[in-house]
Amino acid sequence: MLAGIEPILGHLLSAPDHSLFSDEIVARVAGMLADLARQVLHTQADATGKKGRDAFADRHGEALAEHFQACGNLLAHCHALAIEWQMTSRLEAELGIDPVLSPAMQRLIADSDPTTSSIAMATLAAQARFVQAQRRMELPLGELPGELLHQLLLAWRSYCGECRSEAFDRAETRLRKSFDESSARIALFERLVSLWNDRSDLLLEDAGAGLFFTALAMRSGQTRELAVLSSHGRQTVRLALGLRAAGLDPRRIDETLLRLHPGAAPLVGLDQIDQDQARGMLLDAAHAFEQRS
Repeated sequence: MLAGIEPILGHLLSAPDHSLFSDEIVARVAGMLADLARQVLHTQADATGKKGRDAFADRHGEALAEHFQACGNLLAHCHALAIEWQMTSRLEAELGIDPVLSPAMQRLIADSDPTTSSIAMATLAAQARFVQAQRRMELPLGELPGELLHQLLLAWRSYCGECRSEAFDRAETRLRKSFDESSARIALFERLVSLWNDRSDLLLEDAGAGLFFTALAMRSGQTRELAVLSSHGRQTVRLALGLRAAGLDPRRIDETLLRLHPGAAPLVGLDQIDQDQARGMLLDAAHAFEQRS
């Protein structure tokens, strides 16, 4: 199922009639790819000295966004962000959890350690920007992980082909020099998780989706994309193993699964798997997933 996500999304995004697919996730991924294309094209127009930067972006935006679809890692990242936003919206609708300021974030902001408090405040601002961007189906270039930005710029270079000019090189250099991964939302979440010592507090309704998925990924040894995908109704075993690998006891895990998927059958035998075994099983599954991909 996981191995089929990228080619299926690529097929859906390439289809001429999007009305055939009502899935909000697909539309959101398409919006983020289009926004990324628009941003690099604006930079290219500025470096070229073109006055009609919006017209230039409109002329090439659809084709460039379609070219970005071939970048599987970028596609998977956008897909994970769309699912994260869906979960964020669900927590707000069902539990009244603020999409920007979760209970755990409130405690971290009020922490007596000035470093933790300062990072939490920066993360709060980054999360607010994420909320606004997702409502507009956008994704700022500066919020991409460094490796993904590099892959996107290579895809942009490939799209331009032999038509690349000195202006293109200036635009690419400008984007690389202005990029600061340390200020991106996910990087800030990762710094917070490294300071968050109480692993028993890893609860979705307490942490909020962004902090929860980041902590789950870091503490279970998974990529963040796979951690987000484990929240799907057909991935409850992966989620349970991830939470076990992250150090949660079986009772807490049962509570989380019940909260997310009230109609799912309870998992049996989780108390017989320790943290190291769970991590090993996830690692084996990741290897199998890579081979199938």
